[in-house]
Amino acid sequence: MPKLTPQQMKEQLAASPGWQIENGELVKSFSFKNFVEALRFVNRLGEAAEKAGHHPDIDIRYNRVRLALVTHDAGGITEKDFQLASQANALG
Repeated sequence: MPKLTPQQMKEQLAASPGWQIENGELVKSFSFKNFVEALRFVNRLGEAAEKAGHHPDIDIRYNRVRLALVTHDAGGITEKDFQLASQANALG
């Protein structure tokens, strides 16, 4: 899957609430009621990521979960990253 151009990323970001580009990665932080809810979100997202064959970097801090997406084999952000971001938004 080819890396997106800056213009394509800008267009995708406009349709991806809460996501932004940081250090070449597509990132977003989610907040939950408590640690257990944060873990449930991570587990549901983990199942979606496994099915997609695309795995985010996940940082859990009590009730906050930070996701970072990049398609390493393409050398940057691709449509695959935005697809998983959309799934994360639906689950969050």
